[in-house]
Amino acid sequence: MTETIPRTELRTIRAALSDLRKDLITGAFVFRPVSPLAPTHPLVRLAPQRIRQYAPWLPHTAITVFAFYLMAVAVDTEAMGLALLSGVPLLMVLYRPIGAWWLSFAASVGWGLGTAETTIGSMWPWPTTLFVSHIAVMAVVASQNRPRVAGQMLLITAGFGVACDLLSEWRQTNSFPMVVTSCVIVGAVVAWRSLRETKQQVAVQQSATVEERSRRTLLEERATIARELHDVVAHHMSVIAIQAEAAPYRVANPPEELAKSFATIRENAVAALIELRRVLGVVRADDPDAYADADPEAPQPTLAALDTLFAGVRAAGLTVEHITTGAVRPLPSGVELSAYRIIQEALSNALRHAPGCTARVEVAYVLGGLGLRVVNGPPTQAVRPSPGVGHGLLGMRERVAMLNGEMTAGAVEEDGGYEVAVFIPAASDPAAPAASDPAAPAADAPGRDAPGPGASGPDALGRKAAAPDAPGPMVAAPKRMPGPVSEGETMKP
Repeated sequence: MTETIPRTELRTIRAALSDLRKDLITGAFVFRPVSPLAPTHPLVRLAPQRIRQYAPWLPHTAITVFAFYLMAVAVDTEAMGLALLSGVPLLMVLYRPIGAWWLSFAASVGWGLGTAETTIGSMWPWPTTLFVSHIAVMAVVASQNRPRVAGQMLLITAGFGVACDLLSEWRQTNSFPMVVTSCVIVGAVVAWRSLRETKQQVAVQQSATVEERSRRTLLEERATIARELHDVVAHHMSVIAIQAEAAPYRVANPPEELAKSFATIRENAVAALIELRRVLGVVRADDPDAYADADPEAPQPTLAALDTLFAGVRAAGLTVEHITTGAVRPLPSGVELSAYRIIQEALSNALRHAPGCTARVEVAYVLGGLGLRVVNGPPTQAVRPSPGVGHGLLGMRERVAMLNGEMTAGAVEEDGGYEVAVFIPAASDPAAPAASDPAAPAADAPGRDAPGPGASGPDALGRKAAAPDAPGPMVAAPKRMPGPVSEGETMKP
């Protein structure tokens, strides 16, 4: 125990000397200029336009002017030598900070040991201009280096001041004012630098959090789309399997090759349905009970169910006007489902961000596709804070991009409302079965075991809650919409 303590103390002293050598000795005179201000700095942003390009160099200009001011004062009060000892380190600190401090410290030692006897009340060992210059050099160095460097400079400066107090017999020193003043000013610089670095780290973490939240929302929206389209794809695969199985019996004495081909088609369709079930199982893996209350026989909604949606929205307090233009025709199931969800989400955002407004829904069957336009007016009631801003638009864009469509969303300048406009390219669906078509598979056909994304029953918009944090395969988007979707893109009232 008696040997451990000295060894520990020696190890601590050795580590401190090693740090001192790395910080203040190794590469002390390396060229490390003080960086100019960033374009986002308040001083740069507040500067007049005509001098804004020079604003980043304000610290350099201020230090240079201050150095020449100290030199001028030293020439008037003391001598040219003191002017150089006060000004040169302050100019040098702009390009070689650590070397400038060593030069300032050497000037302090040289002046303190080389001056003649001083009268009572004079400044010793630091004359006034050297006193101010040394503290300014330490403050600049502390603003550019880690706090440990500031502590080492203060410790060495204080050590020299204490030595002067001990060696002086009758001289009155200013070591105590130097130590106190330098500790206060350099400590404030270190605190300011630490606060600035902390804010930068927080900003980086917040940016990463927003990016991760947007990415997570994107995956959730894609998983939701995958769950909904499962039923659509399963329906078509069921029709293929049933018709492939029944086709050979509709022809008298069919060739063996034809029967084998239809059997192969049916086997592939059934295998595809099995893979679809497996994929949906992966999507629901995190929350297998999320669909416990969902109706397994409930079909996915289409544009024919808009009247039911509008009824629920009106009951929630939103006035809705509906206009349909063009020749109504059957469209592919995926298009109708996506169009329904887009209108549903747009109305949901209108309820959330513009309560009491009037919404107008336009559905246009045009040549080569389907046009949607949902416009709501400004809110007439108090808007409550809503979490998850931007998620609704993210889901809309994913659905539109999946179908190679186009979408625009933004505020209406005339009245302060909001508009969502979508075009989805789609041809008529000649294979769409009629309501009484016996060829349509029953609700319990293969693939219909996958209920839609719902867990707790429909809300005012007829929606069902999606499973939280549902990872899984993503629906590939053949074409991305221009412009990234960010967390800040919200439904603006």
